Amino acid sequence: CDLNRTRRFPINNRSTLILDFPSTKRNSTPNTYFKSGCSTRRQGGMSPSLKIITALESPILTVDPEAEEVKDFVEKQVNLSDSLLKTCETKEKLHEKITKLIDHPRYDTPFKRGNSYFYFHNTGLQAQSVLYIQDDLDAEAEVLLDPNTLSDDGTVSLNSLAVSEDGKYMAYGLCSSGSDWVTIKVMKIEDKKTVESDTLSWVKFSGITWTHDGLGFFYSRYPAPQEGDKIDAGTETNSNLYHELYYHFLETDQSEDVLCWRDQDNPKHMFGSKVTDDGKYLIMTIEEGCDPVNKVYHCDLSSLPKLGLEGYRGSKSLLPFIKLIDTFEAQYIAIANDETLFNFFTNKDAPKYKLVRVDLNEPSTWNDVIPEHEKDVLSTACVVNGNQLVVSYMSDVKHILQIRDLESGSLLHTLPVDIGSVGGVFARRKDTTFFFRFTSFLTPGVIYKCDLSNEAPLVTVFREIDVPGFDRTAFQVTQVFYPSKDGTKIPMFIVARKEIELDGSHPCLLYAYGGFSASMTPFFSATRIVLSRHLGAVFCFANIRGGGEYGEEWHKAGALGNKQNCFDDFIAGAEYLVSAGYTQPKKLCIEGSSNGGILIGACINQMKNLVCNVTQRPDLFGCALAHVGVMDMLRFHKFTIGHAWTSEFGCSDKEEEFHWLIKYSPLHNVKRPWEQKRDGFVQYPSTMLLTADHDDRVVPLHTFKLLATMQYELGLSLENSPQTNPIIARIEVKAGHGAGRPTQKIIDEAADRYGFMAKMVDATWLD
Repeated sequence: CDLNRTRRFPINNRSTLILDFPSTKRNSTPNTYFKSGCSTRRQGGMSPSLKIITALESPILTVDPEAEEVKDFVEKQVNLSDSLLKTCETKEKLHEKITKLIDHPRYDTPFKRGNSYFYFHNTGLQAQSVLYIQDDLDAEAEVLLDPNTLSDDGTVSLNSLAVSEDGKYMAYGLCSSGSDWVTIKVMKIEDKKTVESDTLSWVKFSGITWTHDGLGFFYSRYPAPQEGDKIDAGTETNSNLYHELYYHFLETDQSEDVLCWRDQDNPKHMFGSKVTDDGKYLIMTIEEGCDPVNKVYHCDLSSLPKLGLEGYRGSKSLLPFIKLIDTFEAQYIAIANDETLFNFFTNKDAPKYKLVRVDLNEPSTWNDVIPEHEKDVLSTACVVNGNQLVVSYMSDVKHILQIRDLESGSLLHTLPVDIGSVGGVFARRKDTTFFFRFTSFLTPGVIYKCDLSNEAPLVTVFREIDVPGFDRTAFQVTQVFYPSKDGTKIPMFIVARKEIELDGSHPCLLYAYGGFSASMTPFFSATRIVLSRHLGAVFCFANIRGGGEYGEEWHKAGALGNKQNCFDDFIAGAEYLVSAGYTQPKKLCIEGSSNGGILIGACINQMKNLVCNVTQRPDLFGCALAHVGVMDMLRFHKFTIGHAWTSEFGCSDKEEEFHWLIKYSPLHNVKRPWEQKRDGFVQYPSTMLLTADHDDRVVPLHTFKLLATMQYELGLSLENSPQTNPIIARIEVKAGHGAGRPTQKIIDEAADRYGFMAKMVDATWLD
């Protein structure tokens, strides 16, 4: 079928916009996912019969982003979206106000390496934050690395860095156009010059950890693609397989790096590494998916043969790792060690996490240092001031910061922090002071310095982020706990202007994530403050199941076969906002990114399964914004790092899990709501799908296929479609999944999507 139809969309009863949906070739042949045998009796014995499970595929779009049909599709979609966005009256006003509010100095938490302090700073509208160095906190800071000088458009970003123990060298990773691919380079800190020979390519999902002799560092990479440098890294879709751990010697070519570990029998395994604070051990973690579980191997670097790591150059032998944990049953993160006595952060038999201790010489004996809390989740732990721990707990999605004794785990002090989020805790065991950052929905950021040199901690404000023109007293934050479909209480933060009337008249933005054990704690957003101030919008964050807000039990309650709980929680949150008088369906916009993109894609679908009692609610929303979503739940595992997500979603290659996925896969559940038996007319809400050309985490193909399917099913395939709400996409160029995006691109996208939202929910501009 190859149709071109023109659709006229009445926008808020004020104007009519003509949108020409681009057509795509369609595949009418179902794909077969299973042929499972069952026996039937016939003369002479048993004969197998086949049960065939199929799923209808969407438009034929090649996975090659350089194919002409894909380029043509993208160009037409961009033109379509631009024509609509030009009619969004508030877009330019939003762009101006967001730019003005974001234009303020921002700082990250300082950290100490060697004898120097390092920190990131952005003057306001710089594309990327700049790395500074200073000898002490009172000394004048100097620019160490300015990523803005590495490209004309700010699309080269600093992904990671590690300073050698003596503070002489810095290894740093650069990303281009938002891709997950990293190129590691090395700088000599004294003269700020890059060592040209130290350029490491095809690095991905890797840390950088130096040996204490300063001769080099460990990192992880994938084999170079067959196409080599000919490909535009970040646009390819082939699976990332055969991760490897290497050691790089300074001032040598990457081809001479020492291969420390690989596992050809398990191509999906990924390897992380960390040299302990005493420089003696290399701890290697092994993961096979995104679940918080890993194996732990250790290598005593001090006991290597006479030449040490040098002796492995040119050798085919891998490092002599010893297996401490060799199962994927729980997560283990090394926190500190004294010789062979190690402390680990873990969820082993503790879904809310705890701290444990083990002697490498007695690996079968583990003891609790900080037992699992009955209610709160242990979020982070690090060692400072010799034998003290800085630990943070999450209590009802708000952080608590404590000082504890490393030996006994006993509580020494609770530090005074407001209701919000604590992050950026940078501490070293050898230091008596550490820094941490606090933020909340109405606090742009406060960096604190904590001095532990005396018996009582001394906490002082080191630096506070000031946003000119922002008055926090004009807003209010409320946390509510609403019941989901099964009665589970779901926390949600609601941010609004003070003393609003709960009369259902307000535009409302509801955001959620709900996956991969990720916790969504309070944070400051200049963009959303603009929405509240100038559109009168209420913005809300629902901490639905699937996240880590209440530990692993909360996570598992929204993963795999329990994924429907995420959608039920989110829908219940929307229903609460309507029933409480904050908004009404036609003024409610929902938003989510990545895993949250699935959430939005699933919830706007009219999907009703009487057997499974599964129903989503397109009638509940006036607008939907789905960023970089995993929309094809039957094929996601075939592209880039998608295979790692099967631990979260399941895999269509397994029949039971296929049935989980087919029930909610956004791509496979696009239905015409008006053909369903229900009271009143229902159509899809006005929808914007967002993606980027260099997103090699969730490849753009997910968005392209869902977009083409929605436009076909709801418009192109019908002579006179009742679907009058627009379905469009925003496709960013030289950008990826989100990380490293330059400030200007962030502002441009925010103005576009919220300008679209404002028009679709009929929001009025307030000066």
